[in-house]
Amino acid sequence: MEGARAGLKVTVVELNTVPGGHAVISSGGVSIVGSPLQQQMKVVDTPEIAERDFLRWGEDANKEWVRYYTRNSKTEIYDWMTALGTQFVSVSLNGAGNSVARFHSPNQQGIGLVIPVYREILRQGGVTFLFGHRVTGLVVRDGHVVGVKMTSLREGKQSTLEGNAVLISTGGFGADLDLVRASWPKSMRVPERMLAGGGFFANGAGMKLAREAGGASEWLDHQWNYASGLPDPFDPKGERGFFGMAFSAIWVNAQGKRFVLEQHEPKVTIPAIAAQNPARFWAVFDADGRRSFRIVHAGFTQDRTEEVLNYPGFLAKGDSAEELAKSAGLPAGALRETIDNYNAMLEAGVDKDFQRFGPNVQRPAFLPPPAKILKPPFYAAPMYILIRKSMGGIRVDAACRVLNAEGKPVPGLFASGEATGFGGLNGKNGMEGTFLGPAILMGRVAAKTVAADARAKPSAPPAVTLRTAPPAANPKLAETCTGCHDLPKLVKAKRDGYWHFEHSHKLVLARKLNCTGCHAEQAPFRAESHRIDRHLQTAVCQHCHTSPPFLGRRAAPAE
Repeated sequence: MEGARAGLKVTVVELNTVPGGHAVISSGGVSIVGSPLQQQMKVVDTPEIAERDFLRWGEDANKEWVRYYTRNSKTEIYDWMTALGTQFVSVSLNGAGNSVARFHSPNQQGIGLVIPVYREILRQGGVTFLFGHRVTGLVVRDGHVVGVKMTSLREGKQSTLEGNAVLISTGGFGADLDLVRASWPKSMRVPERMLAGGGFFANGAGMKLAREAGGASEWLDHQWNYASGLPDPFDPKGERGFFGMAFSAIWVNAQGKRFVLEQHEPKVTIPAIAAQNPARFWAVFDADGRRSFRIVHAGFTQDRTEEVLNYPGFLAKGDSAEELAKSAGLPAGALRETIDNYNAMLEAGVDKDFQRFGPNVQRPAFLPPPAKILKPPFYAAPMYILIRKSMGGIRVDAACRVLNAEGKPVPGLFASGEATGFGGLNGKNGMEGTFLGPAILMGRVAAKTVAADARAKPSAPPAVTLRTAPPAANPKLAETCTGCHDLPKLVKAKRDGYWHFEHSHKLVLARKLNCTGCHAEQAPFRAESHRIDRHLQTAVCQHCHTSPPFLGRRAAPAE
């Protein structure tokens, strides 16, 4: 969008068949400094305060990108996104290095950021989307990157696309677990098993492409992962996982013992898990604790959570600590002692082992009060380290030019967002909201650089009326659709280029939804106009990509 506004002709080559990337499964929170929302909540935040937080928490963060971000997030993210229609509805303090509340949550979570941008692109024009295409290589001529080689996933057709510049924004490498292991921080042992929990297409492809043209990579051992990764029982490879939150649980290792403060930051809990033998744990809770269990992904409603937890044999279960231990493969005596000791400390009001509660412990407001584990049945959820965000990647300068090993720009090649590890903005440790925010900001910086290099001249966008209100629902549409489309068969077909179709229509089948909910514009059916309306589709993404918040986050103080 930024490039098109500057007068560039832009083609987006997208592996998925819809836009949005990793953002659409996120809460959409963005770190912003000095916003009007902070001022309304009487939160005092300045670039100097934020810069101090970034550098202290990140330890080796890229000072140049930190300085630019802290001084420009308000204008280049908050003002820009608000003008597009994003509504930031709250600002909260989520720890992770933030000394003040600067985590800005948009209405409708991750798609509250994605959809306004996509709608404006459709309205203003100047951008062509090639969905379902895999870039297989770069076109380099006389040392200058001038295009890409690509393959259509659905047709298998190979082609070449050329232009003045190529911008790589392919996400991180968290879905390539072999690369994650090879780049694992040397300060920790490599876990025997880990789970991929970020973007499905974040496989490091961008780094491999950049390498073809001489681009360098850096900081690959800087990874921001989550401690409580719940395996996806429906993943046939056993590699994918969800971010699970068992708010009332205690964490026990294979020896049946607590080993870390369960609510601590990943900066502390990840090394503690990696040090266990094996490097995983069980979240142990009772019948009351199960009711507060959440899977924290946008669109993960409680029925979907129950579908995971009710998968046969997934949760270990027992009517006593001893039965639970047998089900989970844990030592019965140790588990009984751990649960009894935890309950006794709750009775006394002090956690002597890890200071989870006590008279001098400040409990985060978004967490429920700790409760005894007393009410059967008792449960143990299997947990592993969840690979989530890459904070290293393609090496770039402050203008998003890809650099080679000598630190010189690769002509014609640019990169932004997670493909670059956000330019090293986070250093070793991520702060809340410092992933989506830098992705937006770096995309804008990259486009401005390319436009300046190309001496592009802005032109007035056409006055296109965006259609976002579908026609009245026609309940008979489903009969027409199912008459031609055998949905259960198509969902199981596993066709290249139909990943989003499979996942979205699995939910349609599970929830027994009528086709009218997403495709009302196609009723009544007319063969000559039977195609998806991209404008109207932007109004139905919330069916799958929003959900009630799992619990209220810690709100900024009113005074």
